[in-house]
Amino acid sequence: MKKKKNNNDKRLMVEIDNSLEKYVDMPLFEEKVNEANRILSKVGLPKEKKKNK
Repeated sequence: MKKKKNNNDKRLMVEIDNSLEKYVDMPLFEEKVNEANRILSKVGLPKEKKKNK
């Protein structure tokens, strides 16, 4: 990641490195996702409480 400072502006501009594109389709935490999906299939999501207006 490269940082560039624009002289006319106080904000810092950042360039994203294009070599990171190889990770787009690759799950980084596959074991954790599988475990979370397993737990959700057993327990399910909590019910939403209705708000009284």
